[in-house]
Amino acid sequence: MLQVKSCGVIVFRRTPELSFLLMKHSHRYDLPKGHMEAGETELQTAMREMWEETGIPPEEVNIDPEFRYEEKYFPVEPRFGNERVEKTLVIFLGWISRNLPIAVTEHAGHEWKRWHPPHEIQRFTINPLLTALLRHFETHALPND
Repeated sequence: MLQVKSCGVIVFRRTPELSFLLMKHSHRYDLPKGHMEAGETELQTAMREMWEETGIPPEEVNIDPEFRYEEKYFPVEPRFGNERVEKTLVIFLGWISRNLPIAVTEHAGHEWKRWHPPHEIQRFTINPLLTALLRHFETHALPND
């Protein structure tokens, strides 16, 4: 089975309220993420994809070195001839300290979702990520602006 890896960043802000950025497709939410290119690290891929899909420059994002979320699942991928693949998703936690304009390039739109667990957004991928973040926030202080 073909193995692929996709990396991204869940971006949080503290103002005007504690919230996180979700990208919107016509029928579901997503995160800024994408496939690794040759020679990239996971974090390099995540930051490049975030910048490409949101317009948020990497230098505006403070990555939490204590958080890395990984999930494996088995989707059918049209780009690989509609074959089922083993996909590894890696998500980093990033913080922005000021409100920045979002320049959507690959999605129908975006939405800042207020942090108010428990979240019921998307059963697979997003909900488990948010549960992992809740556990992380219970043991790590939120960064100051």
